[in-house]
Amino acid sequence: MTPATHHSPPRIHELGLLSDRRSAALVTPLGEVVWYCPGRFDAPSLLARLLDEERGGSWAVELAGAVPGGRCYLGDGGHLETVLRAGDGELTITDFMPFDVGLPGGICRVFSRAPRPYRLILNAAPDYARRTVTMEQQGEAVRIDGQQWLYASHTPRIVGDSVVVEVPQDEAAWAFLSDERLESPDWESVTRWREQSMLSWQELTTHATYHGPYEDAVRASLRAIRLLTDHAGNATIAAPTTSLPEALGGQKNWDYRYVWLRDAGMVVSALTRAGGDGQEGRAFLEFICAQAKPQNGLPAPPFLTVDGGEPPQETTLDLAGYAGSRPVQIGNGARGQLQLDAYGNVLLAAKLVYERFDARDSGGTLEHWGVTERFAEFLADHWQDDDYGIWEERKQRPYVAGKVLAAVALEYIAEHSEEPAQAARWKAAAGAARQWVMANALNAEGAYAYVAGEEGVDVTAALYPVWGFCAPDSPEMLATVAVLERESCQDHLYWRFLADDDTQAEGAFLAGTLWVAQYWVMRDPARARVILDAVLAYAGDLGLLPEMADPRTGQPLGNYPQTFVHAALVGLVVDLAEAEAAGVKSAGTESAEATA
Repeated sequence: MTPATHHSPPRIHELGLLSDRRSAALVTPLGEVVWYCPGRFDAPSLLARLLDEERGGSWAVELAGAVPGGRCYLGDGGHLETVLRAGDGELTITDFMPFDVGLPGGICRVFSRAPRPYRLILNAAPDYARRTVTMEQQGEAVRIDGQQWLYASHTPRIVGDSVVVEVPQDEAAWAFLSDERLESPDWESVTRWREQSMLSWQELTTHATYHGPYEDAVRASLRAIRLLTDHAGNATIAAPTTSLPEALGGQKNWDYRYVWLRDAGMVVSALTRAGGDGQEGRAFLEFICAQAKPQNGLPAPPFLTVDGGEPPQETTLDLAGYAGSRPVQIGNGARGQLQLDAYGNVLLAAKLVYERFDARDSGGTLEHWGVTERFAEFLADHWQDDDYGIWEERKQRPYVAGKVLAAVALEYIAEHSEEPAQAARWKAAAGAARQWVMANALNAEGAYAYVAGEEGVDVTAALYPVWGFCAPDSPEMLATVAVLERESCQDHLYWRFLADDDTQAEGAFLAGTLWVAQYWVMRDPARARVILDAVLAYAGDLGLLPEMADPRTGQPLGNYPQTFVHAALVGLVVDLAEAEAAGVKSAGTESAEATA
């Protein structure tokens, strides 16, 4: 076997993301592809060194003496340019996954003239390394696992268990790991794929633009959301990875390659409020409403696969795990849970779309009203039920955030009902939920508790004024923020609160941290900026954000990149820009328009 030159495990936020909006790959600053699921975001991996350094498989660039020389995305799309420095020269790698109708699926790599000879070494490990790879030389290509083909400008050869491409000094090169057999691709083919893909990305990015504070961060966040949105159904997955640890070396390792209803409110808001025509946000709501079918007494399951199917049960893989963090799992066991906040977030997304694109103004009807109505009716009838909460805990409890979100979502959506009796019923349920929260959900300090009747406080409560449940300077919110500052904050990053686990064992939760910043926009925008800057310190050179970060160690944690975090960032920055333009300068009684 000819092993690739491996380096120390990459820090999570040093990975670059490639996507053709149906599958994804992750690349290190030295140009090594360490994660790739061909054909679909949640397909079995072909390359997974990210989760097992010895057995996982990767596609490496072996250039003697190479050190990272910087990288960037080309424009707002998914073409990643990486520079390796070696001696007195540089090698530039342009990585992309062809993205346009009629283009083949796979990973394409284009290399500039090199200062010295180098090798490309592909070690495939199909089906999460559960199968022994088969390879067959087929003329100028190598067939891998019977399903992928490696083509290159310099003929690939089978060497032991690897596929090797040798490139002489001062020669340009290309290589394409294809999902299908092709007829003799060449430089002309690769150039055409590259140009068509660039044009396709350019067209997509015209749908939402943003100009204002933190413009680069917003552009990076919109890119991340787009890269993780399936082009066929417009479904946005939570992350392209599985089992990256929330606690380094621990067991909190989950598969996030699915579409959560919970994310709908923030993702639709981000894509709709960041300028442009709102088509992307409406398309994601379209997916939710088309695919979210009633199931097991629920109006819809809490999350779906990218084609609207049911995610598989959790299965443990025999992989070593990122930095020894096990188990490595595929599937997700929370698939049948009652999560009230999931339906409330879909209603917030619908409310935003209805306010911006009310079809009744032109004699039409509200988009997806049948599904919206079904969710609202369910919340009106079940808001008082115990559920599993926003963090998908193991036991049903009276989690407060679900009750709060049910109240505000029902209030908002009732304004769009054309049936007075229905609107009155929804408003009555919302009022009852409000009364219940105020009577049952305050802890001994007068702060909003995570679970009614208990003392813990969660960062989700920072969103209550943003949702419009209460004023930012109400006594309850002041008490809530005081508890969060005292018990859940370090270096301007905030931990979430969990009922079933030791919260401090995991990293600070970045989406929740951004929610706290969004709260401070309403009282003190300068403080919101400090918190946002603390989060962006973990964004890395490409602006991609992990789920969590531990300020005690500087370690980024959790699945990466996470669309929930990027959507929260866009919502925060849009609110911040509006507040600063309106002259909100200091803590006080200012409030902001409630947004999803």
